[in-house]
Amino acid sequence: MKALVLSGGSGTRLRPLSHTMPKQLVPIANKPVLAYGLEAIRDAGITEVGIVVGDRMEDIREIVGDGERYGIKVTYIPQAAPLGLAHAVVIAREFLGGDDFLMYLGDNVVLEGIDELVGRFRAAPCDAQITVHPADPREGGLAVLDAGGRVVAVEEKPKNPTSNLALMGIYVFTPVIHEAVRSIPPSARGELEITDAIGWLIEKGYDVRGHHYQGFWRDAGMIDSLLECNQAVLDHAGPRILGKVDEDTEVIGRVVVEEGATVTRSRLVGPLVVGAEAIVDGSYLGPYTSVGEQCVIEDAAVEYSIVMDRAVIRDVRGIHGSLIGRATTVRTATSVRAGHRLVLGEHSQIVLS
Repeated sequence: MKALVLSGGSGTRLRPLSHTMPKQLVPIANKPVLAYGLEAIRDAGITEVGIVVGDRMEDIREIVGDGERYGIKVTYIPQAAPLGLAHAVVIAREFLGGDDFLMYLGDNVVLEGIDELVGRFRAAPCDAQITVHPADPREGGLAVLDAGGRVVAVEEKPKNPTSNLALMGIYVFTPVIHEAVRSIPPSARGELEITDAIGWLIEKGYDVRGHHYQGFWRDAGMIDSLLECNQAVLDHAGPRILGKVDEDTEVIGRVVVEEGATVTRSRLVGPLVVGAEAIVDGSYLGPYTSVGEQCVIEDAAVEYSIVMDRAVIRDVRGIHGSLIGRATTVRTATSVRAGHRLVLGEHSQIVLS
């Protein structure tokens, strides 16, 4: 079995951050979203992985490389424009050959892995297997299953959902899907929809089954879901102090301070992580905060936030529920204690007064 990972989307729901980096590389607990998926695929015993990429291919290649660091072998499949999930299958035909394959949307985060759903397909093969989770299906799609677990209908972005089973963006297909994606027309939005291809399989009488995923799952394509993922990962992290923490710093709970980081005169309340070579001085870092590498946080208070590499926060209190981009500066001339919610792209500068 091979895997096809889709990482070519434009990430409109994460703008302005996604103007300067692929959404799949946004860090959760200081590790890119995409890395969680690649590790889950590897742990399920799949090592041949094709990654569908758009105009940010070099950004993704810089992080993923040939896949060796994740224990997989990666083939990059360029997609000129995001023309739908089924279109990704069309352009990956040569890579996929005649093999069964797992299709995985690169902004999915599933913390309990995908071993069970892949194992289920291997133990009881069918023509296609979709993965569902109870959630609001209006942002993605829905499935309707019969009592035996067979899929009887799917719908893309329904306005009036008839089911609470949301499509997770994790599928297992046999080669019959190639006929399906060649047989469907583009949708009203000009894309080849995977839901239409699955619907074609159902209409033709193929065996399409649903797998109920019971673990933690989020589509990390939105700010709130990124923060929820960050919280869930940090709940299982630490403690680990590899950097320098002085005697004037109070450390409470599960706190990770990576090698080369320096923390002085501060209060750290976990779970949280401070990345390598970061500097934290005279500050409060609260629960569910991830501070990236080489950040500088001085006389500030941050909690329930993601602060990306090389960001600088000075003299700002009350940062909560925020996503701070790479190399971003947030500062104020005077201490501000009211709450601030910030979503900033890299190299931005915000001055609060």
